[in-house]
Order: sequence, then C-alpha cells, then structure tokens
Amino acid sequence: MSSRGHFKKSLNLFDSAAITMGSMIGSGIFIVSADIARNVGSPGWLLVIWGITLVMTVLAAVSYGELAGMLPHVGGIYVYLREAYSPLFGFLYGWTFFLVIQCGTIAAVGMAFAKYSGVMIPWISADNTLLNLGFFKFNATQFVSILMILFLTWVNTRGIKEGKRVQNLFTYSKVLILIAFIIVGIYAAKASQLSVFNSSDFWSASRAEEGGQVPLEGFSLLIAIGMAMVGSLFAADAWYNLTYTSDEVINPKKTIARSLIIGTFTVCLIYFLVNVVYIIALPLRGIPDGATVMERGIQFAKEDRVATAAIYGIFGQRTEILMAIVVVISTFGCNNGIILSGARVTYAMAHDRLFFKRTGDLSEKGVPSFALWVQAAWSMILCLTGTYSQLLDYVIFAALIFYILVIFAVFMLRKKHPDWDRPYRAFGFPIIPAIYIAACLLIIVILLVYKPLFTWPGLAIVLSGVPVYYLWRRRQNAKTLSDPADADR
Repeated sequence: MSSRGHFKKSLNLFDSAAITMGSMIGSGIFIVSADIARNVGSPGWLLVIWGITLVMTVLAAVSYGELAGMLPHVGGIYVYLREAYSPLFGFLYGWTFFLVIQCGTIAAVGMAFAKYSGVMIPWISADNTLLNLGFFKFNATQFVSILMILFLTWVNTRGIKEGKRVQNLFTYSKVLILIAFIIVGIYAAKASQLSVFNSSDFWSASRAEEGGQVPLEGFSLLIAIGMAMVGSLFAADAWYNLTYTSDEVINPKKTIARSLIIGTFTVCLIYFLVNVVYIIALPLRGIPDGATVMERGIQFAKEDRVATAAIYGIFGQRTEILMAIVVVISTFGCNNGIILSGARVTYAMAHDRLFFKRTGDLSEKGVPSFALWVQAAWSMILCLTGTYSQLLDYVIFAALIFYILVIFAVFMLRKKHPDWDRPYRAFGFPIIPAIYIAACLLIIVILLVYKPLFTWPGLAIVLSGVPVYYLWRRRQNAKTLSDPADADR
C-alpha cells in the first residue's frame, strides 16, 4: 500500500478531550428534547431518559478504555471488532460506519447547522427552493449544509494540526457557553418556574398525539422510554471518535482512556443540566399550533428548537438569536471532529484491502486526504436524500448493534488474548459491561418492534455488508493470484 506521508503524533490529553467532547456536542442537545417530551410527556421522565443516557455512555467509555489502551491503532472500533471476532465483523462495522453511522451523522449535523443559521439569516430555509426538477428539490438548507461539509473537509486535508486547532477553539468555546447557559438559566429562574419540581405532573407520563395527551404507565411507559432514547443517544453519540485517530495521539495507551472518561462524563453532565434549564424555562407540554413559545412548550417548540425557545422563555425574544449562534458554533465544531476522525476508519480498511486502495494513502501532510473527500461526497449525498429525523433513526439503530459487539469484545479478547498488555482495565468488569449490553439489547428490541420504518432498513444495511465482504475478498484474492506483487502494495 503506497503512502506518501505518515501519521504525526500531535494529539495530547487536552486535544484528545476536545475531540471527544467536540464530536459529542453538536445539534442533538438543542433539538431532540422536543421529541423526547412528546414521547414521555413529563419533566421527571425527560430527566430520567437523559440520566440513563449519561450512565450508559460513561459505562461504555470505561469499557472502551481497555480496548483503546490494548489496541492503540488507527481505525478504533474497526480494529477492535477485527481482532475480537474476525475481519468480517470489522468490515461490517466499516461498511455500516461509512454508509450510515459516520456520514449520516455528518449530514444530520450539517443540516442542523443550516437550520439554526436560518434563525439569523431567513434566506436559509427549507422552504427556499433553489432548484426544482419535479422529482428532486434542492433548498437553501441543503446548500448551506453541503458548503459546511466541503469547507471542514478542506481544513482537515491541511493536516492534523490545523484540524485540532479548529477543534480546540470550537469545543472549549461551546463547553464554556453551555456552562454559562446552565448557570444563568438556573440563577435567573423565578420561584414560579422552580415549582415545576414540586408539580403533581412532574412524574405524570403521557404521549402527545393528535387527540391530546395519552397517559402512559407500566409497559407502555417502558416502550415510550426506549423509543425516546433514540434522540438522547444520538445527542451523546460520536464520543468514541477519538479512537479512530489512535496513531496520532501522544502516549495513546493512557491518553485515549483518560480522554474518553473525562470527555463523556463532562458532556453528559452538561446535557443533563441543560435539560434542567429547559424544564425551568418552558412548560413541557404544549399545543402544536400555540401562538407563543410558552403555549407550544418543549413538546412543540418551533422546528424542535428547544434551546432557542428556552432562552426566549428566560430572557425574552431579543436574546433568542444568541442561542442560535451557540448552536451554529456547536454544530460547526462537532462536524469538524467527526470529519477529522472518520476518514481514519476507511484508511484502516484500505490497509486490510477491504476498501478502495487510494483511501489508504496519506498525503504529504500526514492525513488521508482522498478518504476525507470520499467521506464528504457520501455525506453530501445523504444531505440531499434524507431529513434530520430519518438520518437520526438510521444512525442510532445501526450504532447500537455495534456498541453491543464492541463491549462484548472486552470479554472476547480477555479470553482470546489474556497475555496482551492492558494499561487500563474496564471498571466493574464483568458486571458493568454486562449491564450496558443488556440495556442496549432492550432498546434494540423496542425499536425493531415499534419503529420498524427505519430500524429494519438499518439492520438490512448492516447485513448487506456480508455479501459485499465476500465479493470484495474474492476480487482481492483474484488480483493477488494474477499479480502476487499486488499483495505487498
């Protein structure tokens, strides 16, 4: 495999934590609470869902730390699955990662960036059609999201140092802004707003439907929680992206595990407290055609922009645009982290001769430039073909399958390779990893049964990789037989 450059050890603990946190904090925290509120209908259960997400994400991070320290190689999860199971499992992850998980997230965050930019620049709107061919429409929101993806891809082709500078600036800026939002939001709350915690409706669960609120309890409440967690898990997703850049991390055996734990805990705690501000600032239940932000509530915030509605509820309309600026900053930094790290997976696959050969080349600046542009191309296509919510459903269901496989890989590798060096060992093994796996399995079953429109196709995408894998291997084997020297290229 030819390669003009080489990876550069440039990411310290500060940089690595920025990639972890920056990849997590994107658009989800500012939007998905509306859908969660429609599913569970009470402030208490909204916070429970975010609390469960916090615990699940941190539990996963402490388990991933063992794998990252043991196998600090570019490609992250792809490498873990390949070593724990077989090259087929690694390929299935890489296949799904490229088609749905990574590029779908890039597209979804790009669309959210454009949507919030529309608060400041009304021209940027899904209603502003730039091209109408009848069977295909291209609007201003899609146009801006594509421009963002192109620009950030170009930045990251300039080298890892350029990428990390953008990441550090935007990550730590949005973390400080969110902390300020939490402090100011709680401090500015009136006594009447704080009374929500003592309200009789605090734990009164219901689902919002056209006919009104449908009460939930028992099994129906469990189902609603499972369905609602699609949003919170999406908001907390991409925390593992740092593992894809392992060859560029300084002292990766220790730095990666520490960054994962620090980053995931910090972000998830911020997410939980942001939602505390939401339920202080706005009534959770609302009516779809409400005339004001208070009448619409969290459930029916305009275009699901809960954060914008919340700051309006606290300070009035004049400050509404401030939250839109925050979200634009957040999504910009989030997509930079995702774009920076994601192309390293296809690079690793190419070196195993399981992806296009050129994606395994490094530029003179030490980055997989061609892989970055291939990633950008598919992400832009997804911007044109799917809505934010559709992409979200595809991303989370496919990701959950591999979350389970990766956490179980801790068990597999301890059995297969007990002698491998483990600078960090998974906390609470085997109980904590087992709890995480069980929780993910429960959510998967609920989504398969109750959200089949996108989950079954998501499963089909994963399984479609099986014949592709064998066809690809057959093709590569045939090339090796016809030209043995190809095996060394």
